[in-house]
Amino acid sequence: MSSTSAQRSRALDLLKTRGMLRLKDFVAEGIGPETLSRLIREEAVVRPARGLYQLRDTQVDTSHVLAEAAMLVPKGIVCLTSALQFHELTLQMPSAIWMAIDRTAWRPKIDYPRIRFVRFTGAALTEGVVRHRIEGIEVPVTEPARTIVDCFRYRAKVGLDVAMEGLREGLRRRRVTHDDLWRYARKSRVWPVMRPYVEAMASDGS
Repeated sequence: MSSTSAQRSRALDLLKTRGMLRLKDFVAEGIGPETLSRLIREEAVVRPARGLYQLRDTQVDTSHVLAEAAMLVPKGIVCLTSALQFHELTLQMPSAIWMAIDRTAWRPKIDYPRIRFVRFTGAALTEGVVRHRIEGIEVPVTEPARTIVDCFRYRAKVGLDVAMEGLREGLRRRRVTHDDLWRYARKSRVWPVMRPYVEAMASDGS
């Protein structure tokens, strides 16, 4: 088998196993840009975003797009409405993926998928963040209680109705506890805003 054929086979095997790869991942495996260009011309491989490669017949759903975003923004955290959707606590379909990055981090310019950024700092970048495996990609996502509190904190961006829906579903499905909500809300200084909604939903049996 020629070197070119070997690289081609190796590239396809890697994509079948790992789902998505960046150019530097291929280079680390000894696969050159010329091989990737040839696979794209053959329509065996597609490039959904600059520097990101996947097989042509890859099924695209919400989780897949989150994995794409995580590959393109390695230090980003899926949050707000996108995290609510991941946890199945909202019927909202956000038009963009919400991701948090460090307050001092460079903001990536990405055409696809569409990403909206917010800035977190300090403990907010790690506390209540759980890393999930999606198609072999590690995707950091804020946990349910943290996500609901963040939605109240950023209610001007996502809408109070979205935050209330997340709270209602989180309590109804017992994905969150009052103690967890209070703990995160106190640190974010939004408990005075959240408290009336939490108490009202608790009295209604939500």
